Amino acid sequence: MEIYLVGGAVRDQLLGYPVKERDYVVVGTSPEEMLKQGFRLIGKDFPVFLHPKTHEEYALARTERKIGPGYKGFACYAAPDVSLEDDLKRRDLTINAMAQNSSGGIIDPFQGQKDVENKLLRHVSPAFSEDPVRILRVARFMARFAPLGFRVAKETMELMKAMVSVGEVQALVPERVWQEFSTALNEAAPQAFIKTLYDCGALAVLFPELQELYTQYDRVADQRSLGQHNYLPVLEKAVALTDDPQVRFAAILCDFGKGVAKEETQTGVHKIQSLCQRYRIPHAYVALAVTAAAYHLLCHRALELDAQSLYTLLENTDAFRQSSRLDQFLLVCEADFQAYSGLGKTIYLQKDRILAAFAAAKKVSANKIKKLGLSGAALGKKLVEHRIKAISDFLQNT
Repeated sequence: MEIYLVGGAVRDQLLGYPVKERDYVVVGTSPEEMLKQGFRLIGKDFPVFLHPKTHEEYALARTERKIGPGYKGFACYAAPDVSLEDDLKRRDLTINAMAQNSSGGIIDPFQGQKDVENKLLRHVSPAFSEDPVRILRVARFMARFAPLGFRVAKETMELMKAMVSVGEVQALVPERVWQEFSTALNEAAPQAFIKTLYDCGALAVLFPELQELYTQYDRVADQRSLGQHNYLPVLEKAVALTDDPQVRFAAILCDFGKGVAKEETQTGVHKIQSLCQRYRIPHAYVALAVTAAAYHLLCHRALELDAQSLYTLLENTDAFRQSSRLDQFLLVCEADFQAYSGLGKTIYLQKDRILAAFAAAKKVSANKIKKLGLSGAALGKKLVEHRIKAISDFLQNT
């Protein structure tokens, strides 16, 4: 039995990244022998075991053979005669197809170290094209490593385009698409995830709504004769402001609420809802994205709004029930303002005005109003009146 550290742990060591989890490949043994040594079997589709003490994952070296469409259409073969190189060859990218032995030596049959040095995401073999999830993984790795200067190898991008053209991407299930998307939202450059999908043609298939936004940005850039197209300006600003994935997601979609007419905004909101329903995106993401799209332009006018309008904005953002949702909403608005105002990282005074108005309204005591003998709808109506009055007093004293 031979045991090797594989995959991301080896790659991240070379990049100087902290190793968060370790995966191992075991060569020259059988499931029965692993069980005898106290390992616990957890793999359903192929033999993966948990170490009895460290609980780290140990997988038997295996090969895969394509037998059907999509990312589940594989037959797995794991046996003592499968070599380490056989196992590494089935992996997606060369930077993920390296192993390290117990002495610290690197086994690198596919030049992964060279690609790390050249900052290149390159596929290991033509078998890459058999699994459409690998398109999403390349895009996710770009979200992580683009700030380091990584790029997708030309031949790998061409292969991804070919996979899209033959319909492989259509076999992806919604849960897996969202899993990769949501992970990318937590990376250093989630905009690189979306741009990679755009470059290979997968964005138009998976997210036609976002493809529409890209087309709009292209048109604006061409009209202004810009030397470099900035496809996701609000997202880029949001990334600089926060690592909250819900805020970043809403920042991608808030441009759907830039319609001049109310009907245009409603159409944009419906597009967001359709996208989120298709991928079964969690409610918290959906609610913030819809709210930001519908009301971010009103937020930009906060310095000129009267007390009634400010209160309505607070109600529409659900501030009185979830103050954290208001904070998220204001971050999206601030990112949008910075992206389109041309003022860079200027202070977003509108945020201060809204937070101050909210603080004034929150001081109104519902218990004091109850002492007036009111309840139910009458109590609610009087509470609203007092909150608007408190905001009005704040505005007069500012």
